[in-house]
Amino acid sequence: MTDAVSPPSDRATLPRQGLVAVFTGNGKGKTTAAMGTALRAAGYGFKVFIVFFLKGKMFTQGEVRAFAKFPNVKTETYGTSEWVKKGSENPEARSQSKKALESAGKALESGDYDLVILDEVNSALDFGLVSLEDVIGLIASRPSNVDLILTGRGANPAVIEAADVVTEMVNIKHAFERGVPAREGFDY
Repeated sequence: MTDAVSPPSDRATLPRQGLVAVFTGNGKGKTTAAMGTALRAAGYGFKVFIVFFLKGKMFTQGEVRAFAKFPNVKTETYGTSEWVKKGSENPEARSQSKKALESAGKALESGDYDLVILDEVNSALDFGLVSLEDVIGLIASRPSNVDLILTGRGANPAVIEAADVVTEMVNIKHAFERGVPAREGFDY
């Protein structure tokens, strides 16, 4: 039987080369893939920081509840109490997205984390809530030993170009199309 949280393997003591990954596309699974990576990293004892963009008070996130039980994972959530629509002027959503990006930058600068996840940052960028220059600047300022994951639909071509790994989730079929609402524990 193994411990719930094992120390990092001997490989983790060697110099690490971090990667930048983008999970994008219209299919389900972008946040899920990022959270799976966070779970894997946490299991090896790595320190993880997750910042959620566009997920304010209206969202109940099972991920936040679960990761609260992990001493090596920190989460922060930014957003409004309503859905944000592309093209609509929403000063509060813009302010919250900028705060989320600033928080991610501080986490990267701190040197405290091995993995930093910006959930829905691609959507915030696509909606015009944060600037491309700021997102690319954040990627460029990432310490070379830190892994960085950016999720959300509509990833900008410049973000894709800056990444080492890009995965596009493609929607083949989804229960939403039949009128099935989002389900707790499966969709959020």
